[in-house]
Amino acid sequence: MNDYELKVYDEVMDWRRRLTRRSGMMNRISKKAQGKINGMIPEKVHEVMTESIKGMVKTTLFGSQMTTNKDQAKGFSLEERDELMRKKIETYRKTALIEGAGTGAGGILLGLADFPLLLSIKMKFLFEAASIYGFKTDLYEERLFILHVFQLAFSSDEIRKETLYEIENWEERKVALVEMDWRKFQQEYRDYIDLAKMLQLVPGIGAFVGAYANNNLLKHLGETAMNAYRLRLLKKSPEL
Repeated sequence: MNDYELKVYDEVMDWRRRLTRRSGMMNRISKKAQGKINGMIPEKVHEVMTESIKGMVKTTLFGSQMTTNKDQAKGFSLEERDELMRKKIETYRKTALIEGAGTGAGGILLGLADFPLLLSIKMKFLFEAASIYGFKTDLYEERLFILHVFQLAFSSDEIRKETLYEIENWEERKVALVEMDWRKFQQEYRDYIDLAKMLQLVPGIGAFVGAYANNNLLKHLGETAMNAYRLRLLKKSPEL
């Protein structure tokens, strides 16, 4: 490793330590309450929600695949890739902020429209991240990895640790991972963002809450994606 890679390795290990820390008491209480609420929702509703989000995600994956510049960082060093990634994170944070403010100011109907719009922004960003770090998103295994990065960013303590294990051991685990657990995927994501998205529907504060929440969600996703791909590069270089 050169000096920059050693610096990045330390940053990734610090990120990993923070990621595996136990959540605060309020987050644990919130997760417990959401678990009870989910238990009261009829199974048929869970099935419909799972299929809806699965369909939404697969649609955005297809669209992102078509519109991502796959050679934007060809021949770049890790340092150059990181710099480009930081610029992308800022761009997508601004996009999500504007989208959140617009839908938040538009009342309940536009507030509900925020969910698929924000989801598509996040997925498009993750395709950009994969491209920046030299991974080929036309491969099924790389699209599956993108979904695991998404789940790593937006999940509870237990699922986050499971997903981190899959990501850290991707070359071995990808053979056994045929499909996402879509029920777990959608439920963890909804539980993670429910409070912010519900407050976004409140008249008078919706625009502020929408902008603030979306900006922070993209910031968190950006840090997660950047370090997940750095981790893979430091373990095994992809074809650049």
